[in-house]
Amino acid sequence: MAAPNDTVAEDDALYVLTAVLLTPAQFPTVLGDDYPAACAALAVEPYAEGYGLVLGQDGTGARWTVVVDDVSLVAVAIAAWDCGMEYDLSPDDRSVVCALPGWPLPVAVAAPGVAAPHDPLPDPDDEGTAPAPLSPPDTESWGPAQRRMGADEIAHQWAAWREQIDDETAFATPAGADGQGAEDEPDGQGAGPGAEAVSGAGPRVEPHPEVEVEVDVETGPSATAGGEADTAFGREAADAPSGAHPGLRRALAEARAYVDAPPPPGRVRSSFATGDARMLRADGPGWSLVARTDDIAFVLLDEEPGEVLPVGRGAALPDLLTALDALAVRPA
Repeated sequence: MAAPNDTVAEDDALYVLTAVLLTPAQFPTVLGDDYPAACAALAVEPYAEGYGLVLGQDGTGARWTVVVDDVSLVAVAIAAWDCGMEYDLSPDDRSVVCALPGWPLPVAVAAPGVAAPHDPLPDPDDEGTAPAPLSPPDTESWGPAQRRMGADEIAHQWAAWREQIDDETAFATPAGADGQGAEDEPDGQGAGPGAEAVSGAGPRVEPHPEVEVEVDVETGPSATAGGEADTAFGREAADAPSGAHPGLRRALAEARAYVDAPPPPGRVRSSFATGDARMLRADGPGWSLVARTDDIAFVLLDEEPGEVLPVGRGAALPDLLTALDALAVRPA
């Protein structure tokens, strides 16, 4: 594939290493909470059709991220690679939107026969106006990008994380309903599955003095027999148990608000899961939620580095997840 930017020599080539989609339903969450935010991070317009991001090296070994508008081509390449098949991803130059220095994601491979991956040298003619090279999030720290990556990892390895919460705990009587506190959460014993993708220690499920394993998202009566419009999940945030983590209460409140006022595209995403269930991912300021529509949910917070807070199924969570799934964007 010919290098698409004047900063790269015209006779140079881009050695394609990998690619990802940038669409409302699928985008690198390290870039933002939603699709418009991810596009803004790359200085491209949030077109509904989306883009493909092609990550590679030029002949000097410099890292480049090439944004193309041929989404179908990139999607086919990714599908082929996922099946272990070879595919020569060579977008036409006319599909190139821009080329950005650096990579927004870690890439474990390198092009053969060229220098080790490095950021390209700035063009002296740019006089400081060139964008700073993209770089993956620091895995030794915790912040919004790492929190979103952690939620993505839980979604990808749901079974491994879900087995840390037994059904007796997940579907127990709501905390406080019997006058007793919640059961302790199972200890993740250090890094969880795939934790290296998030931080040095990784997200973990562990006891926390302020976190209830079962978050009762309905403490008052649900809709009355007279047809009251209020639904069971409509009050889960305001009426969550006083012992629940305040950040968890806030996350549930903001997730509930999405039902009444739909957020920007990509803020809530739905993907396939086993059976008839869907896997949900939702993000908001300071929080990320991952859930299966037929099961429990997990919440990660900026204020709780590396911790994964389970949200028990309860009586109202199913309605909330169903409502979020109804407004979520889905892969084509």
